[in-house]
This record gives sequence, C-alpha cells and structure tokens, in this order.
Amino acid sequence: MKKILLIAAFGLGYVLGARAGRKRYENIREKAQQFWNDEHVQSAVHGAGELVESAVDKVGDKAGDLIGKARGNR
Repeated sequence: MKKILLIAAFGLGYVLGARAGRKRYENIREKAQQFWNDEHVQSAVHGAGELVESAVDKVGDKAGDLIGKARGNR
C-alpha cells in the first residue's frame, strides 16, 4: 500500500513538476513531504495500519475455522 502511494505521489509530482518547471516541482515536493511528515497524518497512517493488521488477524482466524470445518465435513 505504501509503495503504491509513493509511486503515485512521485508520478504526480514528476508530471506537475515537468510542466511547471524545476522550481515549482521542488515547491510541490517540499509541500508533499511536509504533509506526509505531519504528526496528524502519521498518526492516521499508523492507526490505519493497526486497523488493517487487526482485520487481517480476524480474517485469518475465520478462514482457519472455515477450512477446519470444511475438512471435517469430508
């Protein structure tokens, strides 16, 4: 997920920077880095990561239960 976001941000920054010139590109890149490094954004990112990890654990447990039931019914 982070790689996709990073690639998309890089591509967007590159296109916008190429059209507006190097100075504008550097300005956009700086603003993007400031946004990404903001404590509120990082808090949201970490919270989302924890939510995903929790969901993966729950889905994995349910999948294991379903596989166990399927094997037991054969």
